[in-house]
Amino acid sequence: MDKWLSRLESSNWLGHVKDILTCACLTAQCVDKEGASVLVHGGEGIDSTLQVTALSQVILDPDCRTVRGFEALVEREWIQAGHPFNDRCGKSAYSPARSRYEAPAFLLFLDSVWQVYQQFPCSFEFSTQFLIVLFEHAYASQFGTFLCNSECDKRKLNLQRRAVSLWSWVNRPEVLQNYLNPLYEPNKSVIWPSVAPQSLELWSELYLRWTQDNSILDETNKQILCIKEHNKELRTKVVRIRRQLMDLQKDAIEKGLLAAGNHGNTETASEAYSSSAS
Repeated sequence: MDKWLSRLESSNWLGHVKDILTCACLTAQCVDKEGASVLVHGGEGIDSTLQVTALSQVILDPDCRTVRGFEALVEREWIQAGHPFNDRCGKSAYSPARSRYEAPAFLLFLDSVWQVYQQFPCSFEFSTQFLIVLFEHAYASQFGTFLCNSECDKRKLNLQRRAVSLWSWVNRPEVLQNYLNPLYEPNKSVIWPSVAPQSLELWSELYLRWTQDNSILDETNKQILCIKEHNKELRTKVVRIRRQLMDLQKDAIEKGLLAAGNHGNTETASEAYSSSAS
């Protein structure tokens, strides 16, 4: 265990995550607070540049924190922008062999998104399992989304007809329900993650998934979904009962069984109850 922690520290992985978060927050601050246009450029523009621009959009744009919005973000900022997935993720992530072009750039971006997710767990429509699925398919996939180094290479191989998009499978309702965040509450505000070292964690759900039991977390998420669904049903019943009460009050007034003034008081009480229930 000590050896593993030593190797983790020597890799400076969390240091790289911190650097990306810092640059993304600075970019987002210039856009949101100062209304400035920002040029992001690093190296060839296909690795660190994409990490910063994509993560800054997650911070700024609430649509990028939804399933469809995040898929569009990956498609736009990574795949169509020309990130060389074939070179960077050509071999298995668990292979001891490494090529000179191989680098976990996309994984580093997903880890950075996970760090923001940990600090704002209710602001993302998708769960952390969704991020893990993207990581897995970036390295080994039966779909064509992350194949090749560019759109040009895909056209040469005619992948549009020979392979199916990962998004078409993920967006199936029976599949998508497995990757939704039960705590999600739409948040239209900009989110500002902390980049302090104590705020960053090891993504244990991914890196330690073969050595730790996540069944308790899965069961908890299922219970949360059940509670939310039950709460939704109760709210629907409250609205239906309130409407029935309003109809009964109108009938009582028409038949002279209830004074109009009492109807107003009852209606106010009913609205107050409905408001508190929602």
